[in-house]
Amino acid sequence: MNEIILAGCNPIPLASYLKALGILRLVAEQADPAVRGYWRAERFVLVSRLTQAELLEFFLQDYRPTPILSPWNGRAGYLEGDDAEESKRTGAALLTNFRRSNAVGFAPYRELIATLDTLPCLDERNRVRTEKKVLEAQKKAAPKSWNSELEQRLSKVSRREGELKEGLLELLRNELPEEKLDWLDAVVAINGERAFSPLLGGSGGVEGSMDLGVNFMINLLAVLNLDDGDPVPLDSSTLLDNALSANPACLTVKNTAGSLAPNRVGGVNATSGFEKSLNINPWDFILMIEGAITFRPTLTKRLDSSGDAQISYPFTVQPSSIGSGAVSHVDDAKTRSGRSELWLPLWELPAGYSELMAVLREGSARVGARIAQDGLDMVRAIAQLGVDRGLAQFQRYIFLKRLGENALAVPLNRIAAPVAKNSHVDLADDIDRRGFLRAIRSYARGKYTPARSKQAVAALENALFTLTRPGAGSTAVQHALVALGELLQILAASRKGQAAVATLPRLSPAWVLQAHDGSRAYRIAVALASLPEMVRYLAPVARQSGRGDWVWHPESRSRVWSGAELTANLNRIAIRRVLDFERAQATGSPLPTNEQAHPFRSGLPTLAAPVGDIAGFLSARADDRRIAALLQGLIWCRLPDGLPATSAPAGPPGLDLAAQHAHPLPVAYRLLKPLFTPAATLRRIERLPADVTWGLPQGLLPALASGQRSQLTRGVQTAWQRSRLAGLGWPVGICPAAVDQDSRRLLAALIIPLRGSDLRRLVPRPARLNPPTAPAAA
Repeated sequence: MNEIILAGCNPIPLASYLKALGILRLVAEQADPAVRGYWRAERFVLVSRLTQAELLEFFLQDYRPTPILSPWNGRAGYLEGDDAEESKRTGAALLTNFRRSNAVGFAPYRELIATLDTLPCLDERNRVRTEKKVLEAQKKAAPKSWNSELEQRLSKVSRREGELKEGLLELLRNELPEEKLDWLDAVVAINGERAFSPLLGGSGGVEGSMDLGVNFMINLLAVLNLDDGDPVPLDSSTLLDNALSANPACLTVKNTAGSLAPNRVGGVNATSGFEKSLNINPWDFILMIEGAITFRPTLTKRLDSSGDAQISYPFTVQPSSIGSGAVSHVDDAKTRSGRSELWLPLWELPAGYSELMAVLREGSARVGARIAQDGLDMVRAIAQLGVDRGLAQFQRYIFLKRLGENALAVPLNRIAAPVAKNSHVDLADDIDRRGFLRAIRSYARGKYTPARSKQAVAALENALFTLTRPGAGSTAVQHALVALGELLQILAASRKGQAAVATLPRLSPAWVLQAHDGSRAYRIAVALASLPEMVRYLAPVARQSGRGDWVWHPESRSRVWSGAELTANLNRIAIRRVLDFERAQATGSPLPTNEQAHPFRSGLPTLAAPVGDIAGFLSARADDRRIAALLQGLIWCRLPDGLPATSAPAGPPGLDLAAQHAHPLPVAYRLLKPLFTPAATLRRIERLPADVTWGLPQGLLPALASGQRSQLTRGVQTAWQRSRLAGLGWPVGICPAAVDQDSRRLLAALIIPLRGSDLRRLVPRPARLNPPTAPAAA
């Protein structure tokens, strides 16, 4: 077997990819049934008994073109009106020439044309269409002579023309021999309803005003002789060598490339002014169309569905800009209608044409139990190994309107199939529980949805797309969390958004664990998220009765989070939590036991921040924006029991701040922190006697939130007095002076849960809790 490297066949552009499939198909069907092919180093490799010279000879001498005819289209040569027999239009003239052909290779063409010539429906449709055009012209030219009788006649003709048009494709499917159905099967699916191939024009083999069948015949005549099938005087062998091996050739044929070869569309400047018509190697166009025939659309419908049938096309989904990086969500409105985003497989092991057809026939990707609908679903399916095995990569294409209304096949990204399941894929599935992801995406595509919401959904989709790719780490998970939090903040401020999308079901602890990167900002965000019911202060929600999830509650008064900077938001949350706590005490609402009752008790002490993180936050060495962005996403997660251990130096006990060289903490924080700690916690770490009543002094939080130095001094003095009266083990003496400190940032730091071990070092042990001194030896 010979390995023939086809340097002219690459995954990009789409025409070149299809050309490779066309070569494999034609060689398998007409020359070497055992031929195999695969992709290597961006080139298609053919494994065949043919040599490279014999491959060239096959196409030049023995190739039998697939008859590409579209009699249902107006420019294909069959709807020529009264001039049908002598029409000079391109389609009709080509049919006449092909009827007279003597070449052996064009026998399939002559046979199909002869069959079509005998179908009465085509003649009738031609007559009816001609009569309709005559009546329409008469109505336009002489409106005063137009009467009701003529109007009824036009109406009747129009109805008949519509009936013939509707039934023509199905009639052809029933009347044509099976071996003549390749083109029809490639462009349209018929099953009571109909759907057209997104690859071949999207409307039955027509691109704008260009009939692909007519263009195919034009390119055949540029390289093959109708009389005997031999190459025409034009150097067909040089052009073929260029198409297969990318060797240089001069392109002089005036033809049109079409949407599948966007690199050959337009001119030098492609705008008004200086312009040059680009053309395409005729062999490239011929083999491209021959390759496109391998893709066949079908219509599918679920048994339990009452909706319309859906087109099923190999590795094809609804077009979107998700995860591309080359186009934005604005381009989503500029795509060809239907499932016109293609994910074309690349394989690295030799495969025969029959194997390829098996992959394409069953080339649907699934997300769970449902078929992938768009790019995000596709990449999730690939990451879950939910597609046919043996495929190494997928080249993604989308049909976008460029150069006016022309939809061109634009290459997007290359997606590698993983060798093992990506653990992050389950995170995307988590967001999709109870249809949340589908709901927000549907909302984003609404006509009246605000642009800000559309952008936020696009950001989340792109983050999830990245999350599913091999090698995605904690940074990718954090980006998805941040995008999710920002989107939910937009919904939190929109009544219409809340009406359209239910709240997010609580995400699994895997989100928190896989996003952990050991950074200070992340640990602080997790510690804040561990405060009980923190979500109520960032979003207008209420606990759903009988379930652990949240539902939108637009009348909520607890939400105080806004677009302000982190310190201001945490100050408002601190004050609001105290108000909610006091209201709950006054109304008799269920509260934890008295020992545990406190507005700032930690829900999960194991997630509290180490003292080094608090010191860094107080000295503004933490990234406030990142903390806020992470917190907005983390509040929607069920938190794990703890995070992987990280080192965090701790200071010694007592008031000797100078000794805390690693993480200096201001006196104000050390004196005030016990007041922000439940009595039960202080007793558990042996820092508060059992008979002492403990709580926050009235007005302390507003005083700190004021930002006034005098209020900070007064607050520190109050804490000192409370601590001395309660018997905390501070040294005897006057109250230490509060050094320069931003009281608002101090208040924000005070509500961040602190590790119990660090709190034990921070606060000295009361003297009366110290063990009795053993008597001295005699």
